[in-house]
Amino acid sequence: MLCRTANELYWMARHIERAENTARLLDVTYRMSLLPYDAVEPGLAWAEPWAVPLITSGLATAFYERFPQLSAESVLRYMILDAGNPSSIFCCLRAARESARAVRGAITSEMYEDLNSAWLEMRGQNYDNIQGSGVSEFLGWVKMRSHLFRGVTFGTMLRDEGYHFIRLGTHIERGDNTARILDVKYHTLLPSVAEVGGAVDYYQWGALLRSVSGFESYRKIYSDVITPRRVAELLILRQDMPRSLHSCMNFINETLAALCDDSSTEIRRASGELHARLRFARTDDIIRFGLHEYLMEFLDRISELGDEISSHFLVPTF
Repeated sequence: MLCRTANELYWMARHIERAENTARLLDVTYRMSLLPYDAVEPGLAWAEPWAVPLITSGLATAFYERFPQLSAESVLRYMILDAGNPSSIFCCLRAARESARAVRGAITSEMYEDLNSAWLEMRGQNYDNIQGSGVSEFLGWVKMRSHLFRGVTFGTMLRDEGYHFIRLGTHIERGDNTARILDVKYHTLLPSVAEVGGAVDYYQWGALLRSVSGFESYRKIYSDVITPRRVAELLILRQDMPRSLHSCMNFINETLAALCDDSSTEIRRASGELHARLRFARTDDIIRFGLHEYLMEFLDRISELGDEISSHFLVPTF
């Protein structure tokens, strides 16, 4: 497969996954913002709800360069509709559609039609329409379009190299997002001492689980109150949780095994090492090491793995 084709398929998948992740984060933030809360200890209490998606996505600095005031409207405009924000839902769907258009011969007609129709609907949206129909309804639409595209891909695409690059892009983006949102809750948005274990803390952990569709899974597995240790176990180590780091690395490692040859042993080594660290890790060891430090190390390693994949498979050599 040509490097250019592999690159377009890989980033098409990453942009679709990023649009869904952004929608999930904004939806949970929007619902959380409707709950009353008080900052008991200024400077120590948990941050404004609308700061969460900006911090998680690493967009806080860019946001404040554009918008002097933090508000629900400004964050929604920036993360949904802003054509100048490469990570906005608008830009992600546009980029995914353009990638699909560039490699129409490598995907099925159903896949292209699904992405094209999603982009045409997105292009007709504005803030007034989103507010009028309901923010949660719009964000639910984004999530469902992502689900639909994955379903169409799974149901119609030949299991060739193109399919593997789509799968690879999806799970690298998903693993990165899961690590970021878990770290933001545990490290950046720690409640004040007075709030730990209280209603605010509980709702924050519940919101985090809902943002990765893990609330029902948590209840089914643990049948108990939400605790940080168990949330970390669910979202890091359980391979039967679709958005956990372990599950994502299972897919990444398996996909790279199908793509790599003797010239890409370094990629297989890096992937296998990161996969083994998750497969054989224990929750107590992670907590003892430091959850923030563990997640930062994972983000660094998966970023390095993404760079290795890009340089070996996606960037043409002359």
